[in-house]
Amino acid sequence: MSRYTRQTILPQVGETGQQRLARARVLVVGAGGLAAYALPLLAGAGVGHVTVVDDDTVSLSNLHRQTLFTEDDCGQPKAEVAANRCRALNAQITVEARCCRVTPANAPEMIASADLVLDCADSYAVSYLLSDLCLARGTPLISASVLGLGGYVGGFCGGAPSLRAVFPDAPESGASCASAGVLGPVVGVIGAMQAQMALAVLLGLAPTPLGQLVNLDAQSLATSGFRFDAAPEPATGFAFVAVSDLTTDDLIVELRGPDEAPTPLHPAARRLGPDQITDTGARRLALCCGTGLRAWRAAETLHRTWPGEIVLVSASAC
Repeated sequence: MSRYTRQTILPQVGETGQQRLARARVLVVGAGGLAAYALPLLAGAGVGHVTVVDDDTVSLSNLHRQTLFTEDDCGQPKAEVAANRCRALNAQITVEARCCRVTPANAPEMIASADLVLDCADSYAVSYLLSDLCLARGTPLISASVLGLGGYVGGFCGGAPSLRAVFPDAPESGASCASAGVLGPVVGVIGAMQAQMALAVLLGLAPTPLGQLVNLDAQSLATSGFRFDAAPEPATGFAFVAVSDLTTDDLIVELRGPDEAPTPLHPAARRLGPDQITDTGARRLALCCGTGLRAWRAAETLHRTWPGEIVLVSASAC
């Protein structure tokens, strides 16, 4: 216990709280900028079992914010390098690396063994997938997003409303850090807040961060926030599903043209625009695109006339 003395002397932690952390299992989805700050804090605090999931490799252009990595790590799997850094920081914990993409097919199994999920992914398709699954299982989800000079972090599910309850509509923009840019310290602040929220949930601190959202405007050095404990779940929500979940009973539509996607996400997909889609008596409508944004926006229009279920398939989460 000597390595944790500086936190166990806190009345909010103590030896009982430290034991709770040691028993905890946390799933961290994404090993990029947010995880670069959250992971060492979780490992240093003594969270007993951490699983890091990421299918990407370390890139030189990301090192300004992904400070867990060095130039020598370029080209190496992010999940493995991040896991090794955490093991070097604390040999008393177990850190598992999974070098794969989180998809609707494998996410349920990953979440099933987790006490808490950290959403550090740079994909809103993955974020909503995690939120849907965590809401169904009652698993706490600490989700965050950063772009440019701003970002947010919030505690969802686990007894609190989901991400969809706070952000029920399709994102206004499909911009990412790669396309719109981001400043490293902004990511660091939000990533550290993710770790703090996660530890607060695991320790059972009050008030709980579940049902709380915090916004950061780094340009004005200002934060704001609100609680959303009573936010209703939206009546209409379009779930992200795996390609393997689609059947011949579905009307599968590839919204991207052949120049953008020479090979459709599904071999039975038809290339149609939203205005060309009509009721064919299919069990459900599956809309496919790259990030999920085009499919989501089409679904928001088509659900007024389509009589059955509409689901989304994203190339970034399949």
